[in-house]
Amino acid sequence: MKKSALLLIVAYVFALAGCNTIAGAGADIQKGGEKIEDAAKKK
Repeated sequence: MKKSALLLIVAYVFALAGCNTIAGAGADIQKGGEKIEDAAKKK
């Protein structure tokens, strides 16, 4: 569990680093939230 959380955080940081605009950051945050929800529903 801790490894997957760490990997998720690292991926999230890289995704944010790739954003060029605030709107892009918002979209990435929303997609990240959806992935977290999907992962939670699978357990």
